[in-house]
Amino acid sequence: MASTRSLHWSLAMKEIAATRTHRPAGLLAARGLIAATSAKRRPLVVGDTYDRAAIMAAACAAARNHQARYGGTWGEALSVTLKATWSLAKAARAAKAH
Repeated sequence: MASTRSLHWSLAMKEIAATRTHRPAGLLAARGLIAATSAKRRPLVVGDTYDRAAIMAAACAAARNHQARYGGTWGEALSVTLKATWSLAKAARAAKAH
């Protein structure tokens, strides 16, 4: 005889929601700050290559602001701002390609 397994949909949906990646606090604010300040002073993409020094400089400047606003460690702040900076750089590179 085959064994039956009961499924509780509410528990299953909660587990699915828990496994999804959540946006870290301040990611959108960091992206806006970088787009408004650092990325305009020094472009993140030169030609068709990423300017890694400009990306790191923009992320470090935004990380100081992020850490002051949201607290947390330097590593957490730098992680959030690097994600935001790289997303802006990728968007800039895609915009230049078209």
